Parts: sequence; C-alpha cells; structure tokens
Amino acid sequence: MEDYLQKILRARVYDVAVETPLEEAKKLSKRTKNRIFFKREDLQPVFSFKLRGAFNRMSRLTKKELKKGVIASSAGNHAQGVALSAAYLKCRAVIVMPITTPPMKIASVRSLNAEIILYGENYDEAYLEARRLSKQDELVFIHPFDDPEVIAGQGTIGIEILRQMDDPPYAIYIAVGGGGLIAGVAAYIKNLWPEVKIIGVEPIDASAMKKSLEANRRIELSEVGLFADGVAVKQVGEITFELAKRYVDSMITVNTDEICAAIKDFFEDTRAILEPAGALAIAGAKSDLLNKGLENKKIIAITCGANMNFERLRFVAERAVLGERKEAMIAVEIDERPGSLKNLCTLIGNRNLTEFSYRMSNKKTAQIFMGVEVNNKQDCEYFLDNIKKASLNYIDLSNDEFSKVHLRHMVGGRLPEETSLSNAYIELLYRFEFPERPGALMKFLEAMKPDWSISIFHYRNHGADIGRIVLGVLVKKSQLKDWENFLAEIGYKSWEETKNPAYKLFLGVQT
Repeated sequence: MEDYLQKILRARVYDVAVETPLEEAKKLSKRTKNRIFFKREDLQPVFSFKLRGAFNRMSRLTKKELKKGVIASSAGNHAQGVALSAAYLKCRAVIVMPITTPPMKIASVRSLNAEIILYGENYDEAYLEARRLSKQDELVFIHPFDDPEVIAGQGTIGIEILRQMDDPPYAIYIAVGGGGLIAGVAAYIKNLWPEVKIIGVEPIDASAMKKSLEANRRIELSEVGLFADGVAVKQVGEITFELAKRYVDSMITVNTDEICAAIKDFFEDTRAILEPAGALAIAGAKSDLLNKGLENKKIIAITCGANMNFERLRFVAERAVLGERKEAMIAVEIDERPGSLKNLCTLIGNRNLTEFSYRMSNKKTAQIFMGVEVNNKQDCEYFLDNIKKASLNYIDLSNDEFSKVHLRHMVGGRLPEETSLSNAYIELLYRFEFPERPGALMKFLEAMKPDWSISIFHYRNHGADIGRIVLGVLVKKSQLKDWENFLAEIGYKSWEETKNPAYKLFLGVQT
C-alpha cells in the first residue's frame, strides 16, 4: 500500500492531460450554507479524468509492446483516454465497445484514429471479448481501473488538490464505478491529510463498492442501472477494493433525480454540462450535507466527466425539479360537481402548475393528475397537508418511477369495459428496459403470442443506452404461466405495475 504514494508522485500524465482548476461553486455554496469547490476534471482534453490513468499506464509500455499495440474495453471515457494516449505514443489502439454504445461516443473515439470493434450487449461482454483478443493478437490490455499505474495516474488529482487548497477541506466527494479514481485520490490524500474524509458516491442502482465494503468482500451485482453509464460496473476491482477498505471513510448512494438536480446545479454555477457520472460527487455532497445538517464546511466534489449526449438533456431537465424537491406530482380525486375544480385551484394558491390533466367521468368523482412547483421539501409537505385537510383523497407520485417516466405523458385514456372481451382475460401492465438499438423492440414484439392484445403502449427516447417502454397487454387468465415464461425468455428488465394506484386511477378498466 505504501508504494502507491511513490507511484502517484512518479506518475506521468501531463504529456496529454492538464492540471484542472479548483473552482468555488458560489451559488451552490450559498444555498447549502457551506463552501463547495468543484475539481474540474470535465475540462480535460477528452472531458474526463480517465486520460490520466490510461496515459500513465501506457507511458510504461516497452518498445515491443508499443509496436504490437493496446486494447481496451469501454463505452466512453476510458476509450477516449486510451485512444488519445495511443495517438500521442504512436501505437495501435483497439477499443471494444458494446453494440449499444451511443453513436456520439463511437464517433469521438473514431476521431482519435482508434480501431473500434462493436461487440456484446453490455460492458461485461465487451470486456471478455477484449481480453480474448488481447491474448490472440498479443495486444496489451489497458484496464479501466484495476491496474496500479492506472490508479496512480488518477491519484495525480490528489497532488493538484493539495497544491490548490490553502488548508485541508472537511471532505472530498468522489464518484465510484470500478474504484480507480477514489483509490488513487484517497491513497495520496490520506497519507498527507489523514483528517480529510474521503466519501464515495454511487447510484443507488449501481452500488457495488458500498455493498462490497459492507460485506468486507467484493460483491458482484446481478444488474446495474445505466443512467450514470460511466460508473455502471457490476464488480469493483481487486486492487481498488483493498485501497478503498483502507482509505475510504464512507459510501453514500443517490437516485436518478438527485443526479439530474446536480447536473442543473453545476450548470447554474459554471454554464457547463456534466454527464450523469460526472455529477455524482455533487449529488452525493448535497445529500450528505443535508442529511447530516452540516454548515460552514469546506468540501470538494470531483466533477469527473462531461461526455453528455445532448438528447438526454430533456430527461435531465424533467427530473431535476424532482431531484431538487421543487415539484410535487400528485393524483387527486375531486367530486364531479360544479365548483370542485375551482376549490382545488384555491388550494394550489399562487404556486405554478407544471402539469394538469383532468378527465370527466360518468362516476361521482373525477381524477386529476398534476405537477405543482414547490419551494422545497417543507413547502411540499405544507401543500400536501392542505390537500389532506380539505378531505381530498390524493396519492403523492413524486417518487413513483412509472408516473415520472410514462404516466405523465399518457393521462387521458382508459380501457373501455367492452375491450376486456370477457372475464377470461386480464389486463397486465409492465415497465420494460431494453437495449436502445435497432431491432430490440421488434425482438420483443415478435416473441409475444399472437392472441395477446396490446392495450397500452408508451415509449420515450431519452438519449440513453437503454429504451424504456410501458406495456399493457390482454392475456387469457389460463395463459398467465405462458406470460411468465415470456418474461423470463425475453431477458429484458421488467417491473409489474398492474397494482400501481396511478394506473388504476388513470388508465385501468372503467367499472
């Protein structure tokens, strides 16, 4: 372990990387009542810290190895780091990328004259293929995180932080995927500023390091969320895990909405855009400061990447207000009589509406789906309490994934009674995630039985590596086992929403 301090001090990165600034986030600092600094790794030539580790490892290749070339597996930032390093060192670079990799990332790597091989549905399949080709073609495999020289290269960020800060901060928040970044920075910082807290941040649906540290062994996740694709790793490295056990003080997790809110926070202070993984540290810092009630602390968040697909910004903007707790999304029931809607609007007061869907029914009540701007969590609770005091039935949908992704764009239609055909059929509602590539949806539809009728279908392109659909299907009750077999065979992630109260209110069979 002691060798890492020397490795970091000897690391060679500045042939291709730059020393990035440490900037105070004045607006975010004022809002959180702390002093927050961004370590701007998003300003590297490839818009990510990955360049440091890749070049440090490749700068140690022998002449024979340089002549043969290198290979790496990556869907983005590491690929660009390896490709740029290879261009500088004038060696061949082969990058194996999953076939689901967005075209923008493929184009970025290709512009650096690397050879691209598209293989596999996910990173793990691309990794295995890269390993196979490494042995077959005698190419040096450049690991994205679990390599001592890669870790040392990332650790040079720690050197810069010490040089740029007058005194030790309270904590440094660092995004964690495979663990290379936090291992390198922690190994350096803890040897010189042992009192500084090193806090890792992961998406709640990709928390391999947190689970591993809790179990005191490396845990392999069965699946990971892909929104923050830069840290979507099922298992952390062996070396990075050992360093994390020694140097990392704590791990925290954040959800998609909190990440989107952090992207907005960064934009408001810098007028620049981070990718989801790049904003993880900011999201984690905000969550930690709020939960612990900390004030007047000096903290650093490493903004580690900015390779954002422009198409994803629509999704980010929608979810940021929820992550900031500045929108309440609710379903509320009112009496179907004159004046009811006006009374509800009185409860809304001078708050802005972000969404409002009303549908008259032949019942005694009407269902309304609405989004309302609120100032903060306390204001949201005050608004909901007023709804409750007015004796109105409501459901808070602000944390319901089905409602946030699909229902808000679908409200207004129901399955007519006669469409249920007979008591022999049942309508099932499911959310699915599938690889965002040509043919994925057709594969899904072709696998369905011909006598299963689609009653609801909604899809939105979020500019991500995965597509999200919600599907309602009429299935004979006698074929429910066939439906379960279909779900198992199709292999796409799915969540049943048949019992979701929002579905029952707005889309279910009218009885």
